[in-house]
Amino acid sequence: MRRLPPLLRRAWFSLNQAFRQRLSPLGITPDQYTILRWLYEGDPEGLTQSEITGHMASDPNTITSTVRRMENAGLLERLPHESDGRAKRVRLLPHGKSTFLSAQKLAFELQGNVLGCLNTTESRTFLALLERVGEAALEEAAPKRPSPGELP
Repeated sequence: MRRLPPLLRRAWFSLNQAFRQRLSPLGITPDQYTILRWLYEGDPEGLTQSEITGHMASDPNTITSTVRRMENAGLLERLPHESDGRAKRVRLLPHGKSTFLSAQKLAFELQGNVLGCLNTTESRTFLALLERVGEAALEEAAPKRPSPGELP
């Protein structure tokens, strides 16, 4: 019997391992690639660490540690936020941008290789269905609120 969790886990683990191997020569991890992508695609002024944490759906301490390592590697910089003294604004540095663009080519190549087992129509359908499944799972994970008139 096919079950969603083991199938998703196997696909995710295998994809993550393959991507990790491809990124290794660039000196970044899949999570670091994802942070670079959010910064590259996001506000040119940068994102707060809190925004990055939200995008990554990760623990704030993990993101802080990862961002610190990336800053030490010269991929990004952390600056005081202009209006929130407690926040840091994270911006992509030129080395981070070039690393991201190199990694993005690897990501597209890997995606093409993996989805190559499907024809074009199947690939589009698969991605659309996977997006719907992800949205449904997110709804299931959201805290349940009582309906109007229902006692909490």
